[in-house]
Amino acid sequence: MKSGQSIETLKVSRRSLLFAGAAAGVAATLASVAAAADPVAAEAPAGEIRAFRANIPEAALADLRRRLAATRWPDGETVRDRSQGVQPERLKALVDEWQSSYDWRKAEQRLNAFPQFVTGIDGVDIHFIHVRSRHENALPLIMTHGWPGSVFELIDVIGPLTDPTAHGGTAGDAFHLVIPSIPGFGFSGKPMEKGWNPQRIAAAWDTLMKRLGYTSYVSQGGDWSAIISDALGRQAPEGLLGIHVNRVERATTFPPDAAQALMSGAPVPDSLSPDEKVIFAEARDFLANGFGYAAIMGTRPETIGYGLADSPVGLAAWLYDKIADWVFTRGDPEQALGRQAILDNITLYWLTNTGPSSGRIYWENVAGGAKLEPVKVPVAVTVFPGEVYRPPRHWLARAYPQLIYYNAAEKGGHFAAWEEPQLFAGEVRAAFRTLRS
Repeated sequence: MKSGQSIETLKVSRRSLLFAGAAAGVAATLASVAAAADPVAAEAPAGEIRAFRANIPEAALADLRRRLAATRWPDGETVRDRSQGVQPERLKALVDEWQSSYDWRKAEQRLNAFPQFVTGIDGVDIHFIHVRSRHENALPLIMTHGWPGSVFELIDVIGPLTDPTAHGGTAGDAFHLVIPSIPGFGFSGKPMEKGWNPQRIAAAWDTLMKRLGYTSYVSQGGDWSAIISDALGRQAPEGLLGIHVNRVERATTFPPDAAQALMSGAPVPDSLSPDEKVIFAEARDFLANGFGYAAIMGTRPETIGYGLADSPVGLAAWLYDKIADWVFTRGDPEQALGRQAILDNITLYWLTNTGPSSGRIYWENVAGGAKLEPVKVPVAVTVFPGEVYRPPRHWLARAYPQLIYYNAAEKGGHFAAWEEPQLFAGEVRAAFRTLRS
């Protein structure tokens, strides 16, 4: 690159290049690229919205392939099922494709097909996709990913939501769509101070929507983005019309006697119906056998972070394990999502070195304490059959006193937008229909 080449030519800011960098093995490459960028453009004024394009240095991709080739694999498991974690044959097949034939540039092209931006909010650069609908009176919607996902979870619903007439809907279903990367995830900045819990992220999202000129809007989320949407709903900033979630918090919705039994280890209460006892049993199984990842990141995110930053296979196993656990096709995420999509998501974590930083949201949430007060705005809920927790409608009254929509979908899991984009888009349209002016 010529020394006089500007940041506009690079299509990416100095900070964005740093976000896109690989680990220490390619630090020199990133430093040389960043040094050639315009230092004035790199220090953008507070509140400015800058155009962004993903453009990972080739050296970072070569470093990834080198690390994959040098993997030291663990000994085989002592069971023939998934009870000890990710099975070697599945992970080795994934890594073999990652090393030999996977093409990150195609993933970049998918991202760069949409308008992307970065803006500083509360001291952290926020990366986001922003697609305005061509339809008049479209409803502004901020929609967020979760962990172990990214903006790749939501790409396939952009078309159906912003241009519904091309995807089986009507012009009256259209949305202006904003899809941010959570701080510490993807191309967003990594907070350098504690306190970036869901409440603070929710406040940042309100700032973002108003900075984009939206005086009224709705919010949607599953996983962490459901928790962020709940936090927005409790804050109820002026202009927030309502929220839609496809993941519900147990702490705010479990019946008190069942919650006490769940935490104490007591038998399931007789007050629960047969269907509710199934939900109770699933919750107990999850806490006993599927919650270890959250306990680690909620207490020691830095400790697990060393391995996630240094080993791409370690990172892949950590993320793949929960993707496999939570898709509708339990244990078979390739069937639900396809290997290419799984690798796009994992590679984004690797190239931005956000395996460690993304885990801190668990620690921040624990440190911030439980927020159990009801949501103050209208709420819509879709329960997908492959979700980890599937509460019945009447369990939601305490958390969501203004429940305007509830539906149990026929298929789809925890990653509903990723697994079933058309079905998911239909749910979002239905959820907010009564809130349109």
